Amino acid sequence: MRLGNKTVVAGAAVFSLLATPLSAAEASAAAGAAPAVSPEMFTINNLWMLIAVFLVFIMHLGFATLEVGLTRPKNTVNILFKNTAIVAIGFLTYAFIGFDMMYPDGKWLLNGVFGISRIGISAPAGAAGLIGYSNGAYTYWTDFMFQGMFAATAATIVSGAVAERIKLGSFLIFSAIYVALIYPLVGSWGWGKGWLDAMGFHDFAGSTFVHSVGGWGALAGIILLGPRLGKYVNGKIKAIPGHSMPLATIGVFLLWMGWFGFNGGSVLSADPGMVSFVFVTTFMSACAGIIGSMACTWFVHRKPDLSMMLNGCLAGLVGITAGADALSVMSATIIGAISGVLVVFSVEFFDRVKLDDPVGALSVHLVCGIWGTLAVGIFSDKHSVSTQLVGILAVGALCLTAALAIFGALKLFCGIRVSEDEELRGLDIGEHGMEAYPGFQIFTTQ
Repeated sequence: MRLGNKTVVAGAAVFSLLATPLSAAEASAAAGAAPAVSPEMFTINNLWMLIAVFLVFIMHLGFATLEVGLTRPKNTVNILFKNTAIVAIGFLTYAFIGFDMMYPDGKWLLNGVFGISRIGISAPAGAAGLIGYSNGAYTYWTDFMFQGMFAATAATIVSGAVAERIKLGSFLIFSAIYVALIYPLVGSWGWGKGWLDAMGFHDFAGSTFVHSVGGWGALAGIILLGPRLGKYVNGKIKAIPGHSMPLATIGVFLLWMGWFGFNGGSVLSADPGMVSFVFVTTFMSACAGIIGSMACTWFVHRKPDLSMMLNGCLAGLVGITAGADALSVMSATIIGAISGVLVVFSVEFFDRVKLDDPVGALSVHLVCGIWGTLAVGIFSDKHSVSTQLVGILAVGALCLTAALAIFGALKLFCGIRVSEDEELRGLDIGEHGMEAYPGFQIFTTQ
């Protein structure tokens, strides 16, 4: 994800930093690190990256709102609590170990498989942490903020898939371990210049390194938790509808908006040509995902399904995330349309095999993350399908095994599922002692 020593924007020699003259040592450090950009371009680059941070941050509100809308009112406080806590957990663990584990700066303990440069975050002194840090594209602290937002996103994906029956404490422990260790480890294989990067594996903004990492964790949780009470009765699938489609729709629009920062920020500079191009491929894939899912449900079920269309939008976004910088606009449109159709059949498949996913996270993030990563090899003549497949399988094997181990240990030592009575009453009362809609909420046995 980071570009290392690649020059992003060419410009004039450095004479000042944000109108403050550099010392001789600072100017020397900046000039020696890479060809410098002008201080004005440095400011523009860094400003865009911070705007992208803000946009990705808004995605956490989108996840929370979407999950709330697609679940029952008696679990609303619990979902909001988890999605708020995840941001804090993601950032703190990423600051302590994740950032320097994901980007080991060549300090590999195992050749391209595991490395770590240090424990904790600390910017290089002077201009080396500012205009000299990444060729004038962004500062060290901006880099940490942007990457930390991605780390928290991986755990958020798990939240919706295990909603309405997982113990809060167990989920938070899982999230801390998974984000602190597993996410940065597999990310280092590609974005940290590890063994997958050396093979030529391409994942521009995280179809695999973010979305499928979260998806594999979600799959492990669903397997070990089991379905919600009343979901599968006498061999039949019983729908458990969410309580607010307006909230779910708002959540999708927030996520869609945030994706401009997610993908557009992954250009890692304010390069006008590439940022605008990534905006177009991202938006076109989302639009095609909407149309693909809408047409599919209308044709198959004779009724257009709003929840499927919303997931179709997200499916298109996940599908193009791996190749938004490398594929044509037409290819992005085709990938999005296929993602939209794929998510519909995927949701129905997981229901048939009794893997209860209240929000469709497996279908959106895991299935379409895999598809989007493969699509880079299919639609680009610069990347190999076999190499993309190796990356998918390697990340999947580690993430699923690790997630099963973490959830399995938690299940053995402290339990991961709430009691039947607590699940029926709702996690808001059982876990938090409060209601999201006091005076209006009606608890049922479903």
